[in-house]
Amino acid sequence: MLAFFQDVAQAVASNTGLGIGAGLAAGLAAIGAGLGIGKIGGSAGEGIARQPEAADAIKGNALVLAAFVEGVALFAAVIGLMLATK
Repeated sequence: MLAFFQDVAQAVASNTGLGIGAGLAAGLAAIGAGLGIGKIGGSAGEGIARQPEAADAIKGNALVLAAFVEGVALFAAVIGLMLATK
């Protein structure tokens, strides 16, 4: 029975910090994505206000850029989860 607890203690000690690192990775990815998409949306709104005739082009570019930001954030979150289950 004592050997079981020693094995558990050794497993916990060898994985110290992985959960914290995974949580930080996912959290920072979400914060970064929120900031990036907010900046894209704000700039797109400002651009449309300055040149309403270019609204369609600006909206299309903003949508593509937002998709790229979300893709990078999703990739970072997946890497964080992979670290957590290592």
